[in-house]
Parts: sequence; structure tokens; C-alpha cells
Amino acid sequence: MLCCDEKSQCQALERTQRGLPLKKGYSRTQTHDYIRHGTITLFAALSYLEGKIISRTEESHTHLEWLRFLKQIDRETPKELDLHLIVDNYATHKHPVVQHWLSRHPRFHTHFTPTSSSWLNLVERFFGELTSEVVREGSFQSLRHLVRAIEFYLVARNANPKKYVWRASGLEILEKIKRAREALAAADVIST
Repeated sequence: MLCCDEKSQCQALERTQRGLPLKKGYSRTQTHDYIRHGTITLFAALSYLEGKIISRTEESHTHLEWLRFLKQIDRETPKELDLHLIVDNYATHKHPVVQHWLSRHPRFHTHFTPTSSSWLNLVERFFGELTSEVVREGSFQSLRHLVRAIEFYLVARNANPKKYVWRASGLEILEKIKRAREALAAADVIST
């Protein structure tokens, strides 16, 4: 099972001044002004069982880049395995060209998360860590420097993979959703 998605708009921001490091009594600092050097899209497939990541960076995220990523997954996984891909409802994942390719590769089985529920896909947890540990914290002089930093992080992470585990049961999550819906409904009644 592979939890797949793309993280678009990874910005290569170069801070105009170096931040001060964290030390006793002081928070780490970071300047608010920066120079933009462009963006990339990171495609990632998180192996649910192992915690390893298959990844690819691209300049954009159309169905063509998604298809290139699917072909990479096909090359980098054992041929005898059926692959179950957890993906969101983004139109790129359902494009006719992609669907045609998938129909010719029966070992691929796509499972779509419900609309507005991409948080269910564990690869989003990985994207959160990547953002906080690499993208947001860094200062990059070019897109190439950003890509290198992401690749370095992925090599280190895959050398010692981290498996994500849900801490709440399915019933607990559904109960929280039910309470949230009830609260929203009550708030809507009050506001009208």
C-alpha cells in the first residue's frame, strides 16, 4: 500500500539575513524578508508498511507529471506486487490519460480519499515534517539548492524509515467528526 500525493508550491526562499540559532533563553530567529527563486512540486509515495518514500520533483503538477511518477513507482517496486495507491480526488489523478495508463497496468489499484479528507492519507504527515524540517527552515539560493536539500533529507529518512501509526481508532475519529458536525450545525442555527 502506497500513500501518494504531490506537494506543490515548495518555494525556494532565500532569507536576506541569516537567522540566529536557538540557545538558552532565546528562540531561533528567522527574517521575514526573502528573495523568491521559484517553486517545485514534490511527488511522494509513502510505503505504509515500511515507511520508505519514493519521490520525484517536477516543475509543475499536471497529469503528465503524475503519469511520470506512476511510471517511476512501477520501475522501483517489485513487479510481482499489486500496488494499492491511496490518493485524493485531485483531477490530475483521474485524468483520462492517467486512467488509460492504469487500465493497461492492472497491478495498480487506486483508492480515493473522500472529498476534503486528504488528511486521511498518511503521506500528508510526511509532507508536514518535510515542510517544518527542510522547506520552511531553509534558505535556498536556487531551486537546485532546494531540490538537493529535499533529496538529502529523503536519503537520510529512507536509510532509517519511520512508519506512521494512527493513534486514534477509527471509531474515535468518527465520533470526533460527528461532534464537529453537530457543533457546526448548532453554530449555523445560532447565526441564522
